[in-house]
Amino acid sequence: MAQLSALTLPAAPAQLDLAMDEAPALPAGKQVGFELGWDHARHGLTPAVEHLFSASPLRQGWQAGHATFGRRTLKAGGHTQRWLQLRTHAWARGRSFETTLLTPNYLQQLDTGHCPISRQPLNDIPGDPCQRSLDRVRDDAGYAAGNLAMMSRQANAAKGDRDFAALQAAARSLQQGPIRQMGGLDAQAWQRLALLSSFVTPLPHEQAAALPLHVLPPNRLRLFNPIQALQALVTRQFATPGWSQRLARLEALLPQPDLQADFNRFVLAFVPRVLQQQQLQAPQDIRHALEDAWGHALVQRRWTRFALRLTAAQAEQLVQRAAAKRLCPVHVQQHEVPAATEGWGLA
Repeated sequence: MAQLSALTLPAAPAQLDLAMDEAPALPAGKQVGFELGWDHARHGLTPAVEHLFSASPLRQGWQAGHATFGRRTLKAGGHTQRWLQLRTHAWARGRSFETTLLTPNYLQQLDTGHCPISRQPLNDIPGDPCQRSLDRVRDDAGYAAGNLAMMSRQANAAKGDRDFAALQAAARSLQQGPIRQMGGLDAQAWQRLALLSSFVTPLPHEQAAALPLHVLPPNRLRLFNPIQALQALVTRQFATPGWSQRLARLEALLPQPDLQADFNRFVLAFVPRVLQQQQLQAPQDIRHALEDAWGHALVQRRWTRFALRLTAAQAEQLVQRAAAKRLCPVHVQQHEVPAATEGWGLA
């Protein structure tokens, strides 16, 4: 099965040269710390004080780098600082960090103005519930391309180390009551957390086909379930003018008339919700309206009927064909197994 990243992929991110002159041979963990200190010095930054004790390999790398570079340092923009902070966070907690793709340029592509879970505007105020936070969507994996999403500090803390099953159970519990909030988030936000986790969790096709798209996949997230990639591709059609013509061309790619009929029934159920959001101007408002449309029982029922008549392989092929014919409003990149999780640090 192929893994799909159904979101915008700009040109290949610039890679930072992490090579060090005369770097000492160290055990793996200490070597990573030394490299972190070296990169702090290369960008003219001082590591956090908790890593400046004398025996710290990070401090040793920083001192060696400072002696090498002096004032000949690289400019450290906000995303470079976040890159170093994230690497330091991962190293201090013994988490793997994939450095080939996960660069400052890549992290910049994950930026968003609103939390996809709470829908609140994000800020950079330390300790604020809406402070920007990069989270590993799949907690049993490391910090790697395709496994990260920007969300609020509050949403990140609420998610914790829960996997898809635990997040789904929490959302259902809140829906049933009597408790309606947990971790400062309501049942709808927990539904979005659960769905976000499902994207990077291999699920049976029948289970993935029955999930409402309560949150559109964040940029650069890898989608493990082809039917969800198709679901996201179809939903995004409605965000821009010309969706009717594009969906008609997409329908024509379906191999059987009865499949085309089921797809058309889904579109007819979704269209009234699209008409309701036509007066919206802000992209974020349109995004939320499209996500909310999946809360209507008729929309989900007709999608599930259509989706279950496809196999996972057929759904993946349909996404590929739609992308080849430029029917997808965002870029689609296919990742073959096992390359899709290369660098994720999975057991």
